[in-house]
Amino acid sequence: MNFPGVGYTLPAVIAVVAVCAAESILLRTGLFRRPAYWLTMTIVLGFQILVDGWLTKGTTPIVVYNPDHILGLRFPWDIPVEDYLFGFALVTAVLLGWERARQRQGRVPR
Repeated sequence: MNFPGVGYTLPAVIAVVAVCAAESILLRTGLFRRPAYWLTMTIVLGFQILVDGWLTKGTTPIVVYNPDHILGLRFPWDIPVEDYLFGFALVTAVLLGWERARQRQGRVPR
């Protein structure tokens, strides 16, 4: 029995949950409360849409996903929703690492 989306969707959701749990339970950097973080994520999203849209465009895709491993929700320009989840988790994890390192050095967040 094949479960749609398990191959790519489940790890994407787990990545988001893990990053959010790491911030709220372990790190507690306060990153999610900062407008600069959300502005950064908006900028990242804009570029992600441009690049992913070009890579996954329906007419001549450069990257092709196995339809058995994604949910099939795509927007805009045929971008799988899982790409947004992984993008959020990746960028947030990196920012959390930087913020944690800055706090360990005794720097005050801006």
